[in-house]
Amino acid sequence: MAVTIRTENPLSPEGRALIEASEAALRAVFPPEECFSFSAEELAGKGTQFMVARQDGVPVGCVALVDQGGYGEVKRLFVHRDARGTGIGRALMDELEQAARDIGLGCLCLETGAALSEAVSLYRAMGYHERAAFGGYPDIPSNMFLQKRVGHSFAHSGALEGHAICA
Repeated sequence: MAVTIRTENPLSPEGRALIEASEAALRAVFPPEECFSFSAEELAGKGTQFMVARQDGVPVGCVALVDQGGYGEVKRLFVHRDARGTGIGRALMDELEQAARDIGLGCLCLETGAALSEAVSLYRAMGYHERAAFGGYPDIPSNMFLQKRVGHSFAHSGALEGHAICA
C-alpha cells in the first residue's frame, strides 16, 4: 500500500469529491450554522495549498494550508473512514507542517470541534494545544481552537486578533 501526498487542485473532480466527503462528515456531526469549512473555490485561492493523500493512486484524504499572513490555518483535514487508523492523517499533517515551515509560517492555528474526537486526538498527539478564538470564528460551545509552533516565523508576527500567535 504505497501512500503519496502532493499538492493538487481542489477544483479537480477528485479534489471536489474529497471536499464533498469532508463536508458530509462534518454535517453528520454539526448543524450547518456550526460548520466553518472552506469550499473548493476558496481552497483554490491564492496562498492556499490543498494536499491530497493517495493510497495506491486512489485519493483517500486531504488537508489544506491557508497562509493568513502571520500564521497558517489548517483546513479540511479529512481521511476516508476505510483509510483511518493507517497513519494517513498524521502524514497529511506532517506534510502541511513542513509546507508551513517552507514558506516561513512558524505558527499553525485551526478551528475544530470536540465532537471530532479522532481529529482532536491526532492534533493533541502532534503537539497542538488550546488557544482563544481567532480569525473571526465565533466562540461557541461546539468550537475548539488549537495552535502549534512549527518553526520560526518569517511572515508577519505579533498579535492574532488580540491574542499572541503561538505564545
